[in-house]
Amino acid sequence: MATVLLVRHGRTTANATGVLAGRTAGVALDAVGREQAARTAGRLAAVPLAAVVSSPLERCRQTARALLGRQAGEPETRIERAITECDYGDWQGRKLADLAKEPLWRTVQANPSAVVFPGGESMQGMQSRAVAAVRRIDAEVEAAHGPGAVWVAVSHGDVIKSVLADALGMHLDLFQRIAVGPASVSIVRYGEHRPEVVASNTESGDLTWLAAAPAPSADAAVGGGAGHDDPATGPAPAGA
Repeated sequence: MATVLLVRHGRTTANATGVLAGRTAGVALDAVGREQAARTAGRLAAVPLAAVVSSPLERCRQTARALLGRQAGEPETRIERAITECDYGDWQGRKLADLAKEPLWRTVQANPSAVVFPGGESMQGMQSRAVAAVRRIDAEVEAAHGPGAVWVAVSHGDVIKSVLADALGMHLDLFQRIAVGPASVSIVRYGEHRPEVVASNTESGDLTWLAAAPAPSADAAVGGGAGHDDPATGPAPAGA
């Protein structure tokens, strides 16, 4: 099975000022966000990526360009509208502090599966389109590049949280328990029997093991398995 790295875009001017950007055009990474994207690009520089797929919004395309700039090869690139930001409708462009006073805010926090943003889409609809796209592209990447392929989806916080919730078998109403920080990397594998969440919301740490990792097994290791090889110390010891 292929491995998908879910990368959130770096911090934006809207994030820094507490505004819900949504699909507003022209929202770019700020200086901190550019540094975050560069750091994530460095973490992935040694991992030969088969593809980099991005949301069409500028902040994701900027982050994707940073990742591609550190790749030795030439990964396939594409824009995928199905992993774009949630359509927050009338909430878009408003201050989060003001939105927190709206009655719908409590539902977003406690029962997101029931949320339909006024003039926008439902959170269930967001999850459905994003999960379907990630699973479809994952299958395409594996078919084209083999079960050891690694690819990246550059997307948005709520979108990635919803994809992780699906992979974890969590109801959407629980997805607010998942944190996804700017430029973080989460790792998912869609196996024959079930998805496997290898990592979530990582903002630092070595990822070179992905470059040399054998194609993962479809079966879960009873007892937890040996993990991946540590580049600094060599193969992980066998046993539970």
